[in-house]
Amino acid sequence: MAKNLSNLRAPKKANTGRKRVGRGMGSGMGKTSTRGHKGQRSRSGSHMMRGFEGGQMPLHRRLPKRGFTNIFRTEYTVVNLDRIAELGVTEIGQDDYKKLGLASNRKALIKILGSGELTSAVTIHAHKFSKSATEKIEKAGGKVVVLGGEAPPAPKGKLVAKGSK
Repeated sequence: MAKNLSNLRAPKKANTGRKRVGRGMGSGMGKTSTRGHKGQRSRSGSHMMRGFEGGQMPLHRRLPKRGFTNIFRTEYTVVNLDRIAELGVTEIGQDDYKKLGLASNRKALIKILGSGELTSAVTIHAHKFSKSATEKIEKAGGKVVVLGGEAPPAPKGKLVAKGSK
């Protein structure tokens, strides 16, 4: 059958009203309002935890624990060069990221990434810079200022256990 404007119909169950519980025998939900007879869930004020399976070990406890959350992790707010280029500023300091809407607060740790291109020279103060971002900023005639000093270089060579020397 071809569909045209003369025989359009709503899909099945599209126009069903919501279930009105506790409205008597004529509602189709009957005497017990779809709660069945007796038992914990039939009573008023019955609250069970989300995912309760009738005393069976719930799914979230049957599944194995996986992974690890490092509580000492330092989170950086990432800012790309294309966002800085849109602003058209000549210098961005630590306080400016919040004012310009690039960071959630004034004390946020900032990392600059090299996505996008810079056309004008910009002096950027941040805690970390990616290699590509540093190259692009300096290529455009700008300046990179690392806040809080550089991180110490990683040890070179093989690491040896204390007692083995």
